[in-house]
Amino acid sequence: MMPTPTTLRCGLDLGGTKIQAVVLGPDNRVLGMHRRPTPTSDGPAAVVAALAESLRAAASEAHVDARALAGAGVGTPGAVDPRAGTVTSAKNLSGFDESVPLARLLAQEVGLDVALGNDVGVALDAEALIGAGRDFRSFVGVWWGTGIGGGVVIDGQRWLGRSAAGELGHMVVKIDGARCPCGRRGCVEAYAGRGAMELRARELAADGCRTKLFKIMEKKGLERLTSGVFAKALEQDDKLAKRLVNRAIEALGAGLASAVNLLDVEGVVIGGGLGTRLGAEYVAKIADAMQPHLFVPSRPPVVRVSELGDLAGAVGAAMLSAEGRARPRT
Repeated sequence: MMPTPTTLRCGLDLGGTKIQAVVLGPDNRVLGMHRRPTPTSDGPAAVVAALAESLRAAASEAHVDARALAGAGVGTPGAVDPRAGTVTSAKNLSGFDESVPLARLLAQEVGLDVALGNDVGVALDAEALIGAGRDFRSFVGVWWGTGIGGGVVIDGQRWLGRSAAGELGHMVVKIDGARCPCGRRGCVEAYAGRGAMELRARELAADGCRTKLFKIMEKKGLERLTSGVFAKALEQDDKLAKRLVNRAIEALGAGLASAVNLLDVEGVVIGGGLGTRLGAEYVAKIADAMQPHLFVPSRPPVVRVSELGDLAGAVGAAMLSAEGRARPRT
């Protein structure tokens, strides 16, 4: 029996650490969800298989046959070509250094129309419509996670530039500074990206610096220092975790203040794995770190944590699937 078509659609947030899937109703209410680790080996085939399984699991929780969904959207890191359905240079994903036809591969796997968008961009669209940015005409968003993603909303519309606007993670905060995963030096991400923070933690631990980070990681059965691991270490007053997070906050403060100085936006919305997990207390610390660098310190922007939290990217991706963009199916 063929599944009965519905108006429900699925959104998939593809991150360097996790895949988050949601099924949304026509009122943008979450009806089902699923979360799983992102494969770290075996290339695009493993990632596509994991995306498909997450989609099916979220659909099952929403009590709908996955094949009956109205469509699916994926928010992914890297350089995204929505019309071609491709992703390039997603350094935090296995096998995504070169161009990957992600929309076509996933569409073949699940039998649905698939739309593709930048992960932070779609999260920002969701926050602008129904989240922390809904009462701002202009704001900057930064997603503090495995990497540092960003975006800019001006007069209610996300500013794309010539296709690569909003890369706040690659604003330089120190000339000839730390090496960034992008290959350049001194970027915000080189200090604040969770991946770069983990690399620095491993280097310091190898040099004899004592820390609970890796014991917590092993106890959780993980292979990476996730946002949850950092949060737990901070709760246990781990000195290295505090040192690395404070270093990240300083870089984020300088980078965001520079963006505000350029654009004079009303607000800043902070999300992502670390931003959401550490929450309002640490978002306030980022706001404090911005203050010395603001050109007009007497009129700082409002700084908020994402209201949609871990689901922002997936919710935004589901909205993307209903926008009528190119959706490669075969």
